[in-house]
Amino acid sequence: MFEIAQLAGVSESTVSRALSGSPLVNENTRNRILKIARSANYTVNINARNLRQKRTRTIEVLIPLAEYGRQHMSDPFYLDMLGVLADALSERHYDMLLTKRAPWAKGVETNSIQCGRADGIIIMSQGQDLEALRSFTDLYPQVVVWGGHLREDDYIVVGTDNVAGGKLATEHLMKIGRKRIAFLGDPAEPEIALRQEGYRKAFSDNGIAVDESLIFSAPFDAREARASAEKMLQSGVKFDAIFCASDVIAMSAITTLRNAGLEVPRDVSIVGYDDILIASSFGPSLTTVSQRIQDGGKTMVDLLLQRIEGKSVDTTLLPVELIVRESCGAQ
Repeated sequence: MFEIAQLAGVSESTVSRALSGSPLVNENTRNRILKIARSANYTVNINARNLRQKRTRTIEVLIPLAEYGRQHMSDPFYLDMLGVLADALSERHYDMLLTKRAPWAKGVETNSIQCGRADGIIIMSQGQDLEALRSFTDLYPQVVVWGGHLREDDYIVVGTDNVAGGKLATEHLMKIGRKRIAFLGDPAEPEIALRQEGYRKAFSDNGIAVDESLIFSAPFDAREARASAEKMLQSGVKFDAIFCASDVIAMSAITTLRNAGLEVPRDVSIVGYDDILIASSFGPSLTTVSQRIQDGGKTMVDLLLQRIEGKSVDTTLLPVELIVRESCGAQ
């Protein structure tokens, strides 16, 4: 290790941190040290190091699926984010443990931190049982949560500014001349409630009253989202645009409208939220608010590893960006 430190022009402690994947070493320095270590055929006895540090080098990624949420592990947003997390953890020499039963769920008596299976947990959704989540994170601070920033919570959250994103999507539809803009999403989910807040803010900031008949609930599940879109059509309420609270909901709405003989964007403009990989290749390609999935996944890993090291970290809200494609009809 001394020789590597000499060649890299850093201290031995910096070399040790770089080889262990510590977030305290910047990426350029870590890559330089790893390159020198590889050229010198230097290997780290990971098991011995973990025993000394009482670490597992494993991070649990929890997708707390619940029956009422009707969301599945195969949801495209989860799949996209899991790929980013797996790569980011691997770069830091961590393994990923994927689970879907929340530690606070009925019948679960222990958790991966408590029983020594993982050093920390990334929770991929706040879900609807916020009190249980708060109680758990109070006991176990080695947790980072993907979701919306709720003022009353003090656990670490990474996510987009959902209010700004909802406002951005709605105002875009206003700017392209749409007058009857519907909202489709389930506000029982914290992130969706914030996106709906942004939708409402777009109207209030433009001096327009919100027509409550244009607000419809829809879960993340594609099949049930299609059923919700069918109820919109059957309601008889007139609309010429829909802000959908996720890309899956948006694609489900497009399918339903097409089956009813309506064309997107000629008859109805659609804007989604997430910018999942399939959004650009769907027909029509989806105008959507980007969640910056790459940045979000890497940020969650970085903050969690700092948290495990005992460092103080803060909730991070990523800026939103509207990706304009075919589904809104903008020129």
